[in-house]
Amino acid sequence: MRGPVIGVLALQGDVREHLTALAGVGADARPVRRPAELDAVDGLVVPGGESTTMSKLVDIFGLREPVDKRIAAGMPVYGSCAGMIMLAAEVLDGRPDQRGFAGIGMTVRRNAFGRQVDSFEAPVRVAGVDGPAFHAVFIRAPWVERVDPGVEVLGRVTGGPAVDRVVAVRQGNLLATSFHPELTGDLRLHRYFADLVAAAR
Repeated sequence: MRGPVIGVLALQGDVREHLTALAGVGADARPVRRPAELDAVDGLVVPGGESTTMSKLVDIFGLREPVDKRIAAGMPVYGSCAGMIMLAAEVLDGRPDQRGFAGIGMTVRRNAFGRQVDSFEAPVRVAGVDGPAFHAVFIRAPWVERVDPGVEVLGRVTGGPAVDRVVAVRQGNLLATSFHPELTGDLRLHRYFADLVAAAR
């Protein structure tokens, strides 16, 4: 059986790294820039990048309503870093005109860990993913301040000044992390998402 077709929102950010990771777990990975390309995928990754820029480009490329409709219809979506911000119902420290897809009932704080120079790495265990803790890379990352009932907290920072901050969540078919698994060569989270997409087909 063929692997699931998973798109990566290819407007801005670390698109190539996600495409490579998805292909590495057997998915048919494709860039998505237009509504017709979105129609052809079973699931979508919203990559790390700059969330305010991504928010504007989603409108320019006519993707906001099509993505919102697919999320409402149950399409699995995984957002990493800026992608987490794009999936949050509420964003603190964002721009007033910044709009995401608001799929996950959570409040996130943008650039919560600080500026680019404050980027860091920390171990994070993710519930439902076997093996050792992820070597998580945080780059101007958000964290989750609050979750609604029905949002499952999958991972927290396990050490350092940000200890116990929520950095991985899931609500139904929607998955989000503050960190960038696509940058480390650890494919377990992409495999987890590909399995989620395959089960939802």
